[in-house]
Amino acid sequence: MGVVARSRVQLLVVVPLLALVTACAHVPKRSPLPAEHADDVGVLGIPRARMWGDAPPPWVHDWFEKSRAELRERYSGVYGRPHTYLAISGGGENGAFVAGMLSGWTAAGDRPEFTTVTGISAGALVAPFAFLGPEYDEVLKNVSSELKADDVYKRRGLIRALRTDAMATTEPLQALIAKYVDEEVMEKIAAAHRDGRSLNVGTANLDSMRPVIWRIGPIANSGHPGALALIRKILLASASVPAAFSPVLIPVEVDGATYDELHVDGGAASQVFLYPVGVGYDEVLAKLEVPGRPKVYVIRNSRLDPIYEQVDNKLIPIAVRSLNSLVRTQGIGDLYRIYLQTCRDGLDFNLAYIPPDFTVKSDGEFDRAYMQALFDLAYERSKAGYDWVKMPPALQEAPIQCR
Repeated sequence: MGVVARSRVQLLVVVPLLALVTACAHVPKRSPLPAEHADDVGVLGIPRARMWGDAPPPWVHDWFEKSRAELRERYSGVYGRPHTYLAISGGGENGAFVAGMLSGWTAAGDRPEFTTVTGISAGALVAPFAFLGPEYDEVLKNVSSELKADDVYKRRGLIRALRTDAMATTEPLQALIAKYVDEEVMEKIAAAHRDGRSLNVGTANLDSMRPVIWRIGPIANSGHPGALALIRKILLASASVPAAFSPVLIPVEVDGATYDELHVDGGAASQVFLYPVGVGYDEVLAKLEVPGRPKVYVIRNSRLDPIYEQVDNKLIPIAVRSLNSLVRTQGIGDLYRIYLQTCRDGLDFNLAYIPPDFTVKSDGEFDRAYMQALFDLAYERSKAGYDWVKMPPALQEAPIQCR
């Protein structure tokens, strides 16, 4: 029997077995949002709580129609002042890099207060504390470089996993988020929002296959009794790797009816983001009378150079290596997108990433020695005055000329 025929026979055996196992799957019942309402949903009745990551929000036109006096009053903390933005990528245990970067920046004495912070996946877990400033540097370290696997997930057995929605549950991560993202943190985020600053977290909506940007400030400032639980759900969803960790069902409303959406790790849609490409941000800056060129700092918790490894021609090594390759190249593409945004809109692009000379190997998931070494490297280089890269490295041989 040839290889192709043998594979077909195996599929004929395996697929019915999987169907039997998953037929009685123990997963939360859903009330999925009908496709025709994808653009019309509300969340807890909070206005402008979120937007698509791949299109301008429909209310942006209303914003542009506001008078300068209205904008000056609403954005008193950022109107007419220099702006600084921070975008933090995903990266799993490599999140120790951003924790070291920010802590070292604090030690250097010139870390700015960020006008806007965005985060995805591991970046989402640290984004609230990067946003709130140096007083939370110890928390930054706790939720990144000092994590253990037991702090993040709890494995399921293979048969149970096949009957549910993922290989592991995230009860430990839920507890970690609840420990650090409390009422006090939410109120500080709300106060910053009232001052005009923004904290945005990205998830991937599996139903629509689109990125979603959650505006944490309006949610925190809403006064809704479910606001804190929603913020925690968003952070959990942003870090919930599909198939590995359980996805997060987020309730939404349309015309008085309640449905749900299935959200997972923001990295399923984008590794790092700044704002939707379709937003003409130079107009935003003009309306807010922002002087000079706003600085954009992008921290990519990954190496960008290709890393050669001999791969065993077996199922698991091939799948893992392919996924790593996909994430790496997707992340590089995201950097190109952000760089082109900054070129178009007149922003000053600055990039940090794990350098090729960091050669410590991780010995399994959330290897504490590896994460500590990465934290220390980032801390020391940031403290000494980090040499930010002015464009994605692949463009340096033939730079794109920005305005």
